[in-house]
Amino acid sequence: MLPNTLFIGQKQIFLPVCESTNSEAQQLLIKNEAIEGCVVYTAQQTHGRGQRGNVWEAAPGCNITLSVVLSPTFLPVRQQFYLNIIVSLAVLDLLREQGLAEAQVKWPNDLYFKDKKLGGILIENTINSYAIQHSIIGIGLNINQTQFTFPTATSVSLLLGQEMSVEVMQNRLLELLEKRYLELRSNKTARLKYEYLQALYRYQETHHFLVANKQVEGQIVGVDEDGRLAVEIANELQYFAFKEIGFVI
Repeated sequence: MLPNTLFIGQKQIFLPVCESTNSEAQQLLIKNEAIEGCVVYTAQQTHGRGQRGNVWEAAPGCNITLSVVLSPTFLPVRQQFYLNIIVSLAVLDLLREQGLAEAQVKWPNDLYFKDKKLGGILIENTINSYAIQHSIIGIGLNINQTQFTFPTATSVSLLLGQEMSVEVMQNRLLELLEKRYLELRSNKTARLKYEYLQALYRYQETHHFLVANKQVEGQIVGVDEDGRLAVEIANELQYFAFKEIGFVI
């Protein structure tokens, strides 16, 4: 069963087991075998990667584990964080369709329900001086997994109290991703960023963060064009790249 899309997911490659769907998609690009919208997915990812080498834990056959190849040549390099924005919104669209209205995106690439992690995103771009040539969009979303090594993890089935169809949810996710991608291609950046900020975990709330191994109190006030998190700390606006600030949960 293919999703009801123009191009995302119309070509799908299923691997029963692989180390990383992002790595497999990268090999397809190297061999010139990946058209835009091509999806690589697996039932068991043995060395799933999170941002900058973090490990992604997923039980075999229980979750969405996929990578999508896109060619956002229309997007200037400076605006590449908009890919994080549209992918995050697509996953949140899916979760909210299931009744999980409190799902949020935890900057820069995690999907949360309240204070528990539901999934993550890993985007790897190939760029030239002016634009993005290719993007590999890796998405991991916990659907039917019920046991986790980390107590802060959860799944859709645990939250809803019922098992879900991974195939149905995966195809719906691809449909929603294409919708958001086409919005970006139509240059609806202001609206996309607004929706992203409204869905941002701890946005405009006072919380504790870790900065340079010290706990500070601050308030997230936005995300800049480079994707840096804007946080007001002691009446001073500061900007943080990934791993320069941590959340105290």
